[in-house]
Amino acid sequence: MALIALGVSGGIGAYKAVEVARALQKRGHSVAAVMTRNARRFVGPVTFEAITRRRVVTSQWAAGVNADIEHVALAGEIALLVVAPATANVIGKFASGIADDFLTTLFLATRAPVLLAPAMNTVMWEHAAVQQNLATLRARGARVVEPGFGFLACGWEGKGRMAEPEEIAAAAAAILVAPGGTLDGVRVLVTAGPTYEDLDPVRFIGNRSSGKMGFAVAAEAVRRGADVTLVAGPTALTPPPVGSLVNVRNAAAMHEAVMRHAPAQDVVVMAAAVADYTPRGVSRGKIAKEPGPLDLTLVRTADILAELGAARAAGTLRARVIVGFAAETSDAVARAREKRRAKAVDLMVANDVGQPGAGFDADTNLVTLVSESGEEALPLLPKPDVARHLIDRVEQLLNRERA
Repeated sequence: MALIALGVSGGIGAYKAVEVARALQKRGHSVAAVMTRNARRFVGPVTFEAITRRRVVTSQWAAGVNADIEHVALAGEIALLVVAPATANVIGKFASGIADDFLTTLFLATRAPVLLAPAMNTVMWEHAAVQQNLATLRARGARVVEPGFGFLACGWEGKGRMAEPEEIAAAAAAILVAPGGTLDGVRVLVTAGPTYEDLDPVRFIGNRSSGKMGFAVAAEAVRRGADVTLVAGPTALTPPPVGSLVNVRNAAAMHEAVMRHAPAQDVVVMAAAVADYTPRGVSRGKIAKEPGPLDLTLVRTADILAELGAARAAGTLRARVIVGFAAETSDAVARAREKRRAKAVDLMVANDVGQPGAGFDADTNLVTLVSESGEEALPLLPKPDVARHLIDRVEQLLNRERA
């Protein structure tokens, strides 16, 4: 998904910027925080570093910064600059073209869209100079998430408090979903998250999948213009803005949804951690606790990926690219290689979930892309970055089919 620069300037709303970063990440984006000197009076950089897992840029002159994330380099990498809170001071600097710190220099150096979330005292917000500066920035293409009404840090009540983090994240998502991308007109089905196989009305068998990887893949496909159908198991994440969202609970429902939607798709990416086994029957009442062990009979669930590969081989499925994930704790690449051949799919993502920082519920992942043409081992990366590499490979496979 997209790399977003989050500019944090010096206002009390800086504490809410932490939640803005989280909200953007939940939508599958990577976030690079840029803090002004006054912002650091309200929130420490270590807070943003812990959340974003990236170095926080605090100065143009900090040792080492110019070596790998200097303003020109970052300006060319980001897909969006979000400034939250945007104080009257930084808005004025942006409008006047003043570049006296990293954030204001980044603003001038980037061609990426800009989204401002103003936050200030009510009288300041209503001041003609602030409104004129905002009008100037809007005329140059900047988007603004209007501040809300409420109690302000100064003790007043009125308009000026920074918009809620989810509102800012939604505005960012709307900017990033643009027509005419490299997957414009391509229909993509993505599965994500776990399945829960119920034992009774209270208990279930599940796994630790959070849905982060699948959501990142769906979000990246959307960003490139694809028409995305997302089939999601139980997850606490906010889904990306896809064309169609199908929520399911168990493997049987996941199977039904995928097989129902797959015939219309050009690409299918099976990122969900679908249960291999499910209880033979679900108890209508809670299973009472008794002395001694409890014996359960588990039966195999449908192998959705294998069915998709078989259907395409039989000519009943039109999908040009089918991608599977192989979550393993040992011999991940060898197992993925065998699964790709056995299930007749184009690409398997070998995921060693036993490695530190990789696998279920982590923000990063360590994968190897296994295809007929070879294997590409990626370093440990944030899941949105993994998604970008994966969709790059999907595009290569689509282009091969068109050739």
